Amino acid sequence: MINKDRTRIKDAVTVTPVDSVITVFGWLRTGRASKKMAFGELNDGSTFKSLQLVIDRGEVAIEKKDILAGTCVKATGKIVDSPGQGQSREMQVSKFEVIGPVDDAYPIQKKKTSLEFLREYPHLRGRTRTFLAVNRVRNALSWAIHSFFQKRGFSYAHTPLITSSDCEGAGEMFRLTTLDPFKDNSDLSYKDDFFSQPAFMTVSGQLEGETAALGQGEIYTFGPTFRADPSETPRHVAEFWMIEPEMAFYDFEDLLELMEAFLKDVTTYVKNECSDEIAFLQKSSGFDLEDRVSAIVDRKFSRITFKEAYEKLMEVADKFEIKPDLTSDLGTEHERYLTDEVFNGPVFVTDYPSSFKPFYMKLSEDGETVKAVDLLVPVVGEMVGGSQREEIFDVLKKRSIEQGLDLDTYDWYLQTRRWGSAPHSGFGLGFDRMMFYLTGMKNLRDILPYPRCKGQMY
Repeated sequence: MINKDRTRIKDAVTVTPVDSVITVFGWLRTGRASKKMAFGELNDGSTFKSLQLVIDRGEVAIEKKDILAGTCVKATGKIVDSPGQGQSREMQVSKFEVIGPVDDAYPIQKKKTSLEFLREYPHLRGRTRTFLAVNRVRNALSWAIHSFFQKRGFSYAHTPLITSSDCEGAGEMFRLTTLDPFKDNSDLSYKDDFFSQPAFMTVSGQLEGETAALGQGEIYTFGPTFRADPSETPRHVAEFWMIEPEMAFYDFEDLLELMEAFLKDVTTYVKNECSDEIAFLQKSSGFDLEDRVSAIVDRKFSRITFKEAYEKLMEVADKFEIKPDLTSDLGTEHERYLTDEVFNGPVFVTDYPSSFKPFYMKLSEDGETVKAVDLLVPVVGEMVGGSQREEIFDVLKKRSIEQGLDLDTYDWYLQTRRWGSAPHSGFGLGFDRMMFYLTGMKNLRDILPYPRCKGQMY
């Protein structure tokens, strides 16, 4: 059994007593050799820190090709205090075995490699320090999200990846079909297709999540969503992950309170668990990631209505490429101005005009705005969007008609308002957008392990 005698490197560099003889496995991040000695930096993914291997070539037979970067090895030796900077312990190797060799064609070398180049090797880039850091932050953030909701009694709900409804109304859905697109299907109809009706990859699990909440009380989803957005900017990908809690018996104020508690809690967890990773990413990215974390953890979130935000933006309208407009949503440059220059921190923007918001958002008492909120954070802009949902059947039906929805398609959703409706609220957090914020990476393609983008599947 491999694991019977194996020590994880996380334990080797932290809790294993000095002078203990242990066996470790991992991949060499770097290696070098002189006539008498050889050195290797070994990591197995259990920690961001690596274990320095010190090999006396007079006692352990080793060739230079055995310590090429990327090689998978097994090493046995004594853990000792390290005189080197940046490491407290190292291993004096007594046995060394190559498990998985590499050759000179291995593309990831010790020299600095561009992120663009590494995108060509998504199956290998997880071995680099940068992507080990990103992936470990991703793991910690995922765990923190589940933990936050589970501790508060939420149920984890699985919503469909295949749907007939467009929750966002943007019309950027991937259509699914079993019909051969290269054949003449002029005589075929949807009844000949697999589901006998139009089917799409979901852009959101919200609508189905609402039905779960109207029976279970408080639920959350955490899964992939898809959007056929042709944009090729660093902020757009076709497949991304969303967290979408839905809560029965939550009004708008309850929603805002939960959103703030959620962001503070999960960010604090990542701060505590990934201090080494954040410090490394801060140095490599040049961004003050510690300040980004502090902006969420240590500052009270501000609050402003959409109309008030518009008025502040109009005071400096000449600063923007696109002039602020009361009849359309805020642009990224507007969001950044509010967070970075007006409030110097996160801000809730509330009370949006109903004219450009989805049909399911609750109509306010003024009949012109909806109880919707976007949470804006520095650098990124919108991080979270949410609303109190419209629970009154007649109002929801009217809004559906006004926005041109096919009532047959959404009949199941409307039925939840006819039978046993209740006040409820929810929000959506773009997981990868939050990773964008916490890691300082400049492109979403470097946050997702296997990004799917227009014109390319990595």
